[in-house]
Amino acid sequence: MAHTFNEKTTAQLNRAKEHFEKMFGKANRYLAVHAPGRSEIAGNHTDHEGGHVIAGALDVAINAICAPNNLGVIRVASVGYDPFEIDYTNLEPSEAEYLTTQAIVRGMAANLVKLGFKPTGFDMAVISDVPGGGGLSSSAAFEAATGRAMEALWKGGSEISAVKLAQMSQNTENVFFGKPCGLMDQLAVCLGGLAFMNFEDTAQPQAEKLDLNFEDYGYALCLVDVGCDHVAFTDEYAAVPIEMQKVAAAFGKTRLSEVPVEEFQAHVNELREDLGDRALLRAIHYWYENDLVDKRWENLQNFDIKSFIALTNASGASSGMYLQNVSTSGSYQPAMLALGLAESILKGSGAVRIHGGGFGGSIQCFVPLALVETFIAQMNQWFGEGACRHYAISDQGACAQWL
Repeated sequence: MAHTFNEKTTAQLNRAKEHFEKMFGKANRYLAVHAPGRSEIAGNHTDHEGGHVIAGALDVAINAICAPNNLGVIRVASVGYDPFEIDYTNLEPSEAEYLTTQAIVRGMAANLVKLGFKPTGFDMAVISDVPGGGGLSSSAAFEAATGRAMEALWKGGSEISAVKLAQMSQNTENVFFGKPCGLMDQLAVCLGGLAFMNFEDTAQPQAEKLDLNFEDYGYALCLVDVGCDHVAFTDEYAAVPIEMQKVAAAFGKTRLSEVPVEEFQAHVNELREDLGDRALLRAIHYWYENDLVDKRWENLQNFDIKSFIALTNASGASSGMYLQNVSTSGSYQPAMLALGLAESILKGSGAVRIHGGGFGGSIQCFVPLALVETFIAQMNQWFGEGACRHYAISDQGACAQWL
């Protein structure tokens, strides 16, 4: 399938090509690779429980230029980072590589080999404007970009669907990168656009897309990097699905989507004694938030932005009160502080909520267009220049194109 890149992506690819030739020399032919960052629009920690999510690909991305090297290794040079190489004859996960880009390359290679692809050496020069550690899924974007590159450069396999690529990327994130996650990040990156996702069937999640720009309805999608890499709270993040799934396990199920809320309510006293209150609160959030996702998707389909904004605020309150993925223990609470300060500017005229995994990373704000410049300037004054940015939904998902 041929892909047409917009002006911004083309400029980024040109910069990646310059970096490629600086690091590896000129090649006879180049492969261009693109994978966007993503924003979770609705559905905070619902995906790993078989629930519903709305997510959007963003106008920031990982872009790369690749070419075969006939050296028997994969060499990666990302602008601003030390280059590295991977020996693809060793495709076993290693704890020593957890949370590294080396782990992502190795994991994606392992997944493609399982599909029948025959690995060969190649070089990859990468440029990214997806903020790392800010909750915009830079790791998922890198996974998808690497997967699309290998799909185009290697022989022996068949075309990989967006869903399959997302599942392979999730496996890489969980097993090789060493971070538990659902499928939402990867599927949003692979699909592109604004999409409703249903994860009840993990083997074949369902997705439906909608052509909508929030700016056309008076709001800017702003994300604020709170200045704390969410990776620092991986253990706290991991505890969320663990505790939710302990509630499900009490009913002989694996995910909360399989448990009727009425059955949960009938056994609250026993569950409190066995699991403690926080696990129950997180389960309550799941059912409440999942319902809010469906209502917000209906709002968006009807272009009822006023109702969407109101329910987004309700979602943010549920994450803070019930899911409890906003505040960390102790006095250091960057995400909660960012939410409080954002609300002090908006004064109820927009919406604020935790974004993605939570604890650190970023917050999401829907800001009336008339307030955007003031909002961004003030949030940047508090959290640093460039911390707050206005993003747009991008229709282009992860892809590769020979130049």
